[in-house]
Amino acid sequence: MIQETVKATGALQIKLYGPDGQLKQEQNVKNLVVTTGKGYIASRMVATPTAMSHMAIGTGTVDPVVGDTALGTQAARVALTSSAAVGAVVTYVASFGATVGTGAITEAGIFNASTAGTMLCRTEFAVVNKGADDSLTITWTVTVS
Repeated sequence: MIQETVKATGALQIKLYGPDGQLKQEQNVKNLVVTTGKGYIASRMVATPTAMSHMAIGTGTVDPVVGDTALGTQAARVALTSSAAVGAVVTYVASFGATVGTGAITEAGIFNASTAGTMLCRTEFAVVNKGADDSLTITWTVTVS
């Protein structure tokens, strides 16, 4: 009997830089591929839905669950700096410059629209205190295995 399981998993690298360009903080965290994200991945096999194009950060502190469709408290959403697929791994990169999404950042998500849209992934992490002059770069990998 053949048994096959397809899984989608993800991980983020979060880097906070001060106004001088020096690295202030770095975190590596896992994420949750939510139900709408899994449906989105499956739909790509038969149709061409709008590609993932934006990343959001927020200040919410509620643990991610598979039914999530938005961040708890979104602080900012920006267009992806880059996205690439190599084999079964997709990498998304976004940068939140000075004055964009400031505060005690604790969550992030990937979406296919500048507002609302379909959420692919969501994660919560230890607080990143992003000041008005700081910049934040997130590199997010999603692996289908």
